[in-house]
Amino acid sequence: MATPLSSTPQDPQQDAVAGRESEPDAAPSSSAADGAPPTTRESPASASADDAPAGAPAAAGQPEKLADRLVAHGGERLLDLPAALDQLVHDGYISQRQAEDVLIAPRTKKELTQHPLEVIAAREYENRNRPGSALDLETLTDWLCRISGQPYLRIDPLKINVNAVTEVMSYAFAQRHNILAVEVTDDEVVVASGQPFMYQWENMLTQTLRGRRIRRVVTNPADLNRYMLEFYTMARAVSKAGEQGLEVSNVANFEQMLELGALKSPEANDAHIVNIVDWLLQYAFDQRASDIHIEPRREKGLIRFRIDGVLHHVYELPSAVNAAVTSRLKILGRMDVAEKRRPQDGRVKTKSPDGEEIELRLSTLPTAFGEKMVLRIFDPDVLLRSFGELGLTGRDYDRWQEMVHQPNGIVLVTGPTGSGKTTTLYSTLKQLATSEVNVCTIEDPIEMVEPSFNQMQVQHNIDVSFASGVRALLRQDPDIIMIGEIRDLQTAEMAIQAALTGHLVISTLHTNDAPTAITRLLDLGVPSYMIKATVLGVMAQRLVRTLCPHCKMEDEADLEAWELLTHPFKAKPPSRVYWPKGCLECRDTGYFGRVGIYELLPLSDAVKGIVSSDVDIAQLRRQGMKEGMRTLRLSGAQKVGAGLTTIAEVLRVAPVSDDGSR
Repeated sequence: MATPLSSTPQDPQQDAVAGRESEPDAAPSSSAADGAPPTTRESPASASADDAPAGAPAAAGQPEKLADRLVAHGGERLLDLPAALDQLVHDGYISQRQAEDVLIAPRTKKELTQHPLEVIAAREYENRNRPGSALDLETLTDWLCRISGQPYLRIDPLKINVNAVTEVMSYAFAQRHNILAVEVTDDEVVVASGQPFMYQWENMLTQTLRGRRIRRVVTNPADLNRYMLEFYTMARAVSKAGEQGLEVSNVANFEQMLELGALKSPEANDAHIVNIVDWLLQYAFDQRASDIHIEPRREKGLIRFRIDGVLHHVYELPSAVNAAVTSRLKILGRMDVAEKRRPQDGRVKTKSPDGEEIELRLSTLPTAFGEKMVLRIFDPDVLLRSFGELGLTGRDYDRWQEMVHQPNGIVLVTGPTGSGKTTTLYSTLKQLATSEVNVCTIEDPIEMVEPSFNQMQVQHNIDVSFASGVRALLRQDPDIIMIGEIRDLQTAEMAIQAALTGHLVISTLHTNDAPTAITRLLDLGVPSYMIKATVLGVMAQRLVRTLCPHCKMEDEADLEAWELLTHPFKAKPPSRVYWPKGCLECRDTGYFGRVGIYELLPLSDAVKGIVSSDVDIAQLRRQGMKEGMRTLRLSGAQKVGAGLTTIAEVLRVAPVSDDGSR
């Protein structure tokens, strides 16, 4: 979890010492001060490479070792392109001919500003020390760590206290020396560098650290440049936005403290606020977040990301900036900015730098200290995923396909919020939506816009509910109707009417498992004979985190936990299971991504015979198991046996059935 952050502006006195060697450009560039990303200047590495001799590495004799060069130049040397190539030839990573090709090749304007290792990695040479593997930037960075004797660090932005590290030195100082503080404690400052043989900056920086020592690490040069720009841009935008005003509306804050002499609050369209929102969205996309939480507190606002089902603390904003960010997002979502007393919904469509269109669903909620906003991010590739990628395989997949390819009836998907129901519904509809059928949906709100569906949104302010929406859809000659959720008897009755008149209806319910969907319909007031006549089947689902393929470790199965997972079946434990070790790729969680586990209950004749107004849920479950229904936990056990997840993860997610069976 990221260290809590504040948004105090950089200490100008630190800027004066750390950022100013002899010229007055220590403060971030004017473009950064205006809220735009700081202007990238030509790095020292490129200048040195240009000044280096143009000839190829020496062909006669063994190339001189880099360590010998350092001694010859007084112990400090910029790692330029000729030096890096010479050492790589000496260490056997590339051939002499390859080194010469890199040196004599014309370099683009972009390459002139790149680190020499980035230039070499772009050639995509094979690693001669490991035939079959590429000489990529990670391999070259690891090589640089070994020859310099400094440890390697991969920058994880979720674990960086952005405000603390940007206070250590100015952007100009960091850019000039190609360094970035990545951790600040009471005793030391960890500084990442792409030039491990440069030491001059250490003496200058030590003067501002108040007795703290410097611990050096080496990091990927591309990551170093990227995060240096992002961290300083974000810190500057928050600082400038906060300086413009501290007033926050106290309409929804019942513990607002009186501030005398407050200035006006920042504008939602202010350039700094726009930069913060842009950074926030891009950051969330890069980190694979499914939700962004913007939460007001008494004196600050919290930003958290949900990644693989777990919330991560990302940033803290001043209250005024937090409110302005919320207002900016409400403007983008075409919501009523002035209305802060009632919940609102909106949506935003944005495009990533890669040209990928991403949809976000916005929801606001008035809380004790202001408006809380949650942004649900919808992956544009969801509709392109196969059911195998979603985790629905084997007999369960066959049963699901059999149900949704019936000409009429009701198919239900159950599970709590965030269990993947929307993904399952959209993937199914995408498969069914051929040119020969008319697919219509009624949703609250529309989750993702899909051109092959006719989508309608519930609007309570003009009395367009699920029930009235279905009634209208029935006059539109539909073949397949998707109802976002069956919440009340009216909607259930309209779904039944649609099914009885020859339409396939797909909808959701909020129940713990598949059998309890029947009792939920009975509780709503649906007669048991109507359930028997229309419901084709029910599928319950959950999402479990999948093990990181880069670090999962083999282990022996815990027999007691396995029996708990597979009860009441006597399933043989797998010969091997895996446990989450944790690595850089998965942020030391051991998990990367999620996959579905499913419980399918088709309403066969035998199951229908049990359905009555006073149905015995335990008997219904037992009959389903006799006919091949696997419980959520048993479905998860199969994923454990396949090495996809852990027993503990399935036990955490899959519920215990109401009758005590699992």
